[in-house]
Order: sequence, then structure tokens, then C-alpha cells
Amino acid sequence: MYEYQHTQPGTLVRILVGCLAIAFGSAAVAVPLVGGQPSAVAAYGFAAAIMGGVLALFHSLRVQVSENDVVLTFGVGLIGKSFVVNDIESAAVVRNRWYYGWGIKKIPGGWVYNVSGFDAVEIQLNNGRCDRIGTDEPEKLHAAIESVIGSTK
Repeated sequence: MYEYQHTQPGTLVRILVGCLAIAFGSAAVAVPLVGGQPSAVAAYGFAAAIMGGVLALFHSLRVQVSENDVVLTFGVGLIGKSFVVNDIESAAVVRNRWYYGWGIKKIPGGWVYNVSGFDAVEIQLNNGRCDRIGTDEPEKLHAAIESVIGSTK
């Protein structure tokens, strides 16, 4: 049973990558109509497929907090990360720097997992690493993590 469960949409990712997928797909269809090369059709089709894949993988971030773990799942669920509650020392609401970007990135001291915005909850792990979980509900996520780490100590 989850203490907390929330899916944050990656609105800007959906718009930008979706538009790119549509543009490349449209170009792949239009190129043969104007007498273009088959290699151009393949290139545009390949680019459209890549953008569609990125969209499927990173269109949202689901965060689930249970008494045993904190689970992150991106998009359709092929990419994710989990943290064992006993490995979490503390949590704090933070604001990501703009250049941390979106997706999964290595940052000083740990990793950031984010699909939209700059709000996050930083979890300090027992091994000294600090990872950040992007969210549009930082206070609720923080309270959920604090409640489960408080019950294990």
C-alpha cells in the first residue's frame, strides 16, 4: 500500500518533443510527394521515431512512497529508480537550478530525476549521496517521505 502516489506530467516535454515528432513525421510523408530522396524519407522517419520514443519514455514522472521504498517511474515505465526507505537519512524541499534541466542527470553530490519545473525534494542517503526528485507537490512528497523514514528510525 502506498502512503503517497502522484504522477507529474512533463507538459513542456510533451509539447516540444510531440511537436518535433509530428514535424519529422510530416516531413517523412511530404518528402516523397515533392520528389525527394528515399534516404530523406528514412532520415525523417527515423527522427520521428526517436522523438516518439523520447516522448513515451519521459512524458511524466510517477512517484510512489510506501513504508519500504520510494519508487520513481518515468513515462510508460521502462525507466525508473527506487530507494529503500532504510537507506534514506533525511529529506528536504529544494529548488533545482535551471541548468539541472529535465530527465535524469548527474549533479554535484548525486542525481536529479525531473520532468518539469524546478521544485524538488532532496533525499540524503546514508552513503552520503543526495538525490533530487522533481515534483509539482514538494510539500506533500516531503511529508510522505518524512513520515516513512520517521517510522523506521
